[in-house]
Amino acid sequence: MKNVYFDSAATSQMRKEVIEAMAESMNSCYGNPSSTHAFGRSAKSKIETCRKDIAARLNVTPGEIIFTSGGTEADNMVLKCAVTDLGIQRIITSRIEHHAVLYTAQLLEKQNGIVVEYVNLGEHGQIDLEHLEDLLKDDTHKTIVSLMHVNNEIGNMLDIHKVAEMCHANGALFHSDMVQSIGHFDICLQDCPVDFLAVSAHKFHGPKGVGFAYIKKQHKLASLIQGGEQERGHRAGTENVAGIVGLHKAFNLAYEHLEEESNYVRGLKSYFITQLKEHVEGLVFNGLSADLDKSTYTVINISLPISETAKGMLLFQLDLKGIACSQGSACQSGSQQGSFVLNAIYGDEKMKVPSLRFSLSHYNTKEEIDYVVDVLKAFVEDQKVAV
Repeated sequence: MKNVYFDSAATSQMRKEVIEAMAESMNSCYGNPSSTHAFGRSAKSKIETCRKDIAARLNVTPGEIIFTSGGTEADNMVLKCAVTDLGIQRIITSRIEHHAVLYTAQLLEKQNGIVVEYVNLGEHGQIDLEHLEDLLKDDTHKTIVSLMHVNNEIGNMLDIHKVAEMCHANGALFHSDMVQSIGHFDICLQDCPVDFLAVSAHKFHGPKGVGFAYIKKQHKLASLIQGGEQERGHRAGTENVAGIVGLHKAFNLAYEHLEEESNYVRGLKSYFITQLKEHVEGLVFNGLSADLDKSTYTVINISLPISETAKGMLLFQLDLKGIACSQGSACQSGSQQGSFVLNAIYGDEKMKVPSLRFSLSHYNTKEEIDYVVDVLKAFVEDQKVAV
């Protein structure tokens, strides 16, 4: 049996160079970065080198990069602290954001009386920028807009430059969950003036449990976590030195090989789409995932023409064939309700049809795609015979 991994949007395979860099760090750099002795200073120096390199790549200052445990913490930090420290009274977001944003907004609405408004979606889940403009102009509350750059389930891409301009023209702040785009696209934050963003290392072949928030320097946010003055007062707690080293290594390698690897994966996605269209009758692509210009090159989301009763067997059968993919975000894998993203776009009827998300990396091959297409084709044909 083959083992085929098409779930890199959930978490990506770590590069061997990242593992080696982390192992070396754990062996040689084990001091507490807050300690004043040589071991502590060495660890602190390592963290600051990582911070400076990442900031330079994004064209920001080192003090604007705050290391966190990942994207979820970074999203929580920005939204909660924007309310408590910046006087935010209204959050504009969409119903297809990551739950780190949606649940945080809902909590702030309940506990702090924040107004939460949702921008309309187009027929394929694209953000309605005209409606966003109307929302921005229609209220005097101090506002933050939170919209992700790349949707983690359907791959739709937001014009963050346009949204940033709209926000600033209307006196609003802009936060973007960029977990699925940092490490996959060349981003210059001087050209794209977002106020805040969230990043997670394990989405670009780094370790789990580490990421960072970008906080524009004029926005003074206090720490979400109490207990110390680490991360320049933005995040209490002893820093994850080995994790930060791994993030830094993965980040550098992602951008060192960006053109070569993104072109390769983009070719794989194009091939995957072609093969699915040719060999799986009745298949439908969700969101804009089949549009190579309007979606990320790493994600394909499809619905299969099989019965609702076969839906529960689909991932099980794929797993038996050694194929790893998902029916939605890994963060909601315990839910039996299906994809909340597809439900928000297409409604309840879509939930009766099984959907699959395939997310690609440079470790994948055309041979793996051929194998997956053959398995899907056989599964769909078997279901037709059974009916």
